[in-house]
Amino acid sequence: MRFPDRRTAGQLLGELVKEASPSDPVVLALPRGGVPIGFEVARVLDCELDVLVVRKLGVPTQPELAMGAIGEESVIIRNDEIVAASGVDKDAFKRVVTRERAELGRRVSSYREVVEPVDPGGSTAVVVDDGLATGSTAAAGIAILRERGVKEVWLAVPVAPRETTRAMERLADRVVVLSQPPVFGAVGSWYRDFQQTSDFEVRALLEESRLR
Repeated sequence: MRFPDRRTAGQLLGELVKEASPSDPVVLALPRGGVPIGFEVARVLDCELDVLVVRKLGVPTQPELAMGAIGEESVIIRNDEIVAASGVDKDAFKRVVTRERAELGRRVSSYREVVEPVDPGGSTAVVVDDGLATGSTAAAGIAILRERGVKEVWLAVPVAPRETTRAMERLADRVVVLSQPPVFGAVGSWYRDFQQTSDFEVRALLEESRLR
């Protein structure tokens, strides 16, 4: 399945999540590409939308290859297999963490200028992104929510490879995926329109979601 764009994928994903009947849901979207998806999922579920800010830690020589992820509340997820295979030493890993921590802080400040955070405690937290590759950023988001005392953590994405889906099923209480192609490639290859989501769009969707 190839999606026209993120908003359409979010509508389809929302209907699939709704069929699973999450109890007291709140949607936590991973910025930036997960926010248009999460906006539509929250609309279908008629629940609140918020962002869960995480950052991929890219291998220095291959920035698109995730060797881990960081999130709010000092969460760090490290993929030791990719770190070892890429020859990344401790100092290089720390430099990437420092750089991405600064960007994470900038994004948190930007988004919180327009909306206050939602307290997900006691709810079913539905983590949403536009797709999974290694799953590092989703794992960071799940770890953050476990610390926040949510009732359950669900993960919902339009597309993911089968092996990553299985790995996420060990971390989340439920995983909802529209499409699991046997030959995956990159997340963007499963969208006809995969333009980068801007901070402006994230802020606008967050504001709009609070006006519903």
